[in-house]
Amino acid sequence: QVQLMESGGGLVQAGGSLRLSCAASGRIFRVNAMAWYRQAPGKQRELVATITSDDSTNYADSVKGRFTISRDNAKNMVYLQMNSLKPEDTAVYYCNAGVKETLYRAPRDYWGQGTQVFVSS
Repeated sequence: QVQLMESGGGLVQAGGSLRLSCAASGRIFRVNAMAWYRQAPGKQRELVATITSDDSTNYADSVKGRFTISRDNAKNMVYLQMNSLKPEDTAVYYCNAGVKETLYRAPRDYWGQGTQVFVSS
């Protein structure tokens, strides 16, 4: 089994910054693409940013220029640096990763439990 654990959420004023971290642990042969999603109250979960195993990134239009996704392959970690935060960024942020547990198994999708980010105006 594989576990994803997020950290770094909290309360911040508009215009401030937060850095989220996510660590993958357990039976891991290789971590493929990793991503951050978020879900605001009463809304569907949405994709925030993705990063492939060779560091190709993609961002939702709403966070381009403000958020930066990065990863440390040696530590099986992914990060989300969030700058110039806005109240509309308030949500539970979830880490997602495609993980091969062995050489011969197909990748499986794993999710973290989420970390709350609250941006006050």
